[in-house]
Amino acid sequence: MSQDHSYPKLHNAAWPGLVGKEEGTENPPIPFEQMLSWTAHAEFRGQRFDGIDLFLSAPHTDIDSTKDDLKQLADQVGEKGLVVGSLVAPVWPPTGGGSAMGDESERKAFLTQVEKACRIARDLKELGIRPYGIVRIDSAAGVGDWAEDPEQHQKVIADTFRKAADIADAHGEKLAAEGEICWGGMHSWRRMVQLLELTDRMGTVGFQADMAHTLLYTMGYNAPEDRILADDFQWGDRAALDAAYVEMTAALRPWLLDFHVAQNDATVKGSGSHDKTGRHCRPKDPNGKLDIPHYAGFWLNEPDGTATKAVQHICWDGCMFDNAVMEDPQTWNDILEAMLSVRAAHGWS
Repeated sequence: MSQDHSYPKLHNAAWPGLVGKEEGTENPPIPFEQMLSWTAHAEFRGQRFDGIDLFLSAPHTDIDSTKDDLKQLADQVGEKGLVVGSLVAPVWPPTGGGSAMGDESERKAFLTQVEKACRIARDLKELGIRPYGIVRIDSAAGVGDWAEDPEQHQKVIADTFRKAADIADAHGEKLAAEGEICWGGMHSWRRMVQLLELTDRMGTVGFQADMAHTLLYTMGYNAPEDRILADDFQWGDRAALDAAYVEMTAALRPWLLDFHVAQNDATVKGSGSHDKTGRHCRPKDPNGKLDIPHYAGFWLNEPDGTATKAVQHICWDGCMFDNAVMEDPQTWNDILEAMLSVRAAHGWS
């Protein structure tokens, strides 16, 4: 594995320590300090992670963090030899936000969380610990509620996203909407493209592609009408899967602002309060359907194979891994190996 490339930088995510975790179960929340330590200590052939992406919600990073709090955070991350990249804005009702297609009060709550996240993003840049990255959002709305009036709800979400774009511009930030089958208006690749086009703020509002979630786009989960793979598709038909990726990424790649490396076994999973969405698997899971470096290339490269350089870092997303899996150091070493394989195949210096 060649390590001649220095970009994109390699990040781990903090939020798998919270997403799908519940107190009093076998998988309680994992402190940020532990996620940071696992990230810092992962190693493959002398290579390590460059940084970590953050979840802006207590008990990790409080969305109401003061500048002094953020200075402590910057010192904590910097002491591990890492930097901060992208930030997840807690736009959902349980974390203080509201639906992007909701009433005035809900949309105001959504935008308030975006503004707080953009302020933290700006402050971390000024502290010198965050050289790149975006603020991640979604519609904070369920697919069932969205389906009650699809076209109107799509217009309302787009209007909310445009207002969020104004906030991001004022802070020198960019927003990336993560396409997951559990978010209304973003639950299929066609609807995701439609929403981005209705928002019409390319360069400020774009797409965050996660390899586990976008695989399900090709299969039409929650949107059978937008399925690309044939109903009788058989895993192992690489030509058909490649063709599906060509179609999907041609539509979404121009909007790409952030990228998550992940593995998927073509099933869905939900745990804790998180609705069912793409199942993240360990990179070497025998049931994994993705040749990780191969399918990452559809997102990171132009059709002629040249790097788009649309992202300066890539992040591993392992949401809803069992805690026992996360406590195994080999898990993080294997993840780092997978990340390095992506950079070796598609990186630059």
